Amino acid sequence: MQSPFPTLTISTIYLLTVWLGPKWMKTREPFQLRFLLVVYNFGMVLLNFFIFKELFLSSRARGYSYVCQTVDYSDNVYEVRIAAALWWYYVSKGIEYLDTVFFILRKKFNQISFLHVYHHFTMFTLWWIGIKWVAGGQAFFGAQMNAFIHVIMYMYYGLAACGPKFQKYLWWKRYLTILQLVQFHVTIGHTALSIYIDCPFPKWMHWGVIFYAVTFIFLFGNFYYRTYKLPKEPMKNGKIANGAVANGLSKQENNAVVENGKKQKKGKAKGE
Repeated sequence: MQSPFPTLTISTIYLLTVWLGPKWMKTREPFQLRFLLVVYNFGMVLLNFFIFKELFLSSRARGYSYVCQTVDYSDNVYEVRIAAALWWYYVSKGIEYLDTVFFILRKKFNQISFLHVYHHFTMFTLWWIGIKWVAGGQAFFGAQMNAFIHVIMYMYYGLAACGPKFQKYLWWKRYLTILQLVQFHVTIGHTALSIYIDCPFPKWMHWGVIFYAVTFIFLFGNFYYRTYKLPKEPMKNGKIANGAVANGLSKQENNAVVENGKKQKKGKAKGE
């Protein structure tokens, strides 16, 4: 935390990966990574639950206010726990860069949208500022709420990675987006109230949070509309007319199974 350059370096490497990764994978077979994805997603469930638990229990024990809470820079045991949990929250946003890496390795390039890259890049990069100067106080609320939502989100991704037999239990995907949109509106309301009552917290951060949340409302709202409200495109020969593969499944050539970038003629891919 002494310097922003490690964070900026990691984020720059991320953007380069987003640019060069698809070019590198263009002539290669997609990796399956099923076992790795299961471990990763459920690992993120545990990490986000730990962050949520630490923030919730420590803030209650310290008597935090959900309306206005100043930053306490003392060595109080609960303040240190809150600061540590927020640091882990910041680190988790760096770990989430792997979401994009896995999309690239699996050749799910359509998943790497502007919203996806903007979300991941800005969360990790901007949260360095919060952890550097305000690892506590008002900052706990947004991180606590977001960590809780990410427990649910990565639970969904973990179950989805377990295979088609779990698809019937994953009807609630659209409600994840709704939950995220509710989160952004709550964030704006909470921050606006802090400004209105003149809560002793950096005003420029308050205004920055409101602007940031508004960008997410527009981007996530557009995603929700295009995904769930627009009429579905007609199917042709098992594929959507725009070239996307139906049901997320790709046709296997000559019954070959792709495993870790290579084709197997018989058997199942490792981790299937």
